[in-house]
Amino acid sequence: MNIYVGNLSYDIKEDELKELFGEFGAVESSKIISDRFSGKSKGFGFVEMSDESEGEAAINALNGSNLKGRNIRVNESKPNAGRQGGGGGGRSSYNQRRY
Repeated sequence: MNIYVGNLSYDIKEDELKELFGEFGAVESSKIISDRFSGKSKGFGFVEMSDESEGEAAINALNGSNLKGRNIRVNESKPNAGRQGGGGGGRSSYNQRRY
């Protein structure tokens, strides 16, 4: 089960997140998402737990709880099926003048 953890303190470490969720069962991985350029935390992350019932117990117990002065948001992570990369606003010929 993949779990989203939001509103995290910017100084929390992946090991701390893993330890917190480890109280509810086996944690396969924990990941804090950081800014690609600065390397600073974006304030959210993901925890993967192998057992779904343990993951649900962690969600129910931790959602809204206080962690390092912030009330964290914890819920099951949903895949971004409708999300597509790219962007550009459909301006494929932008700045391609022909003379």
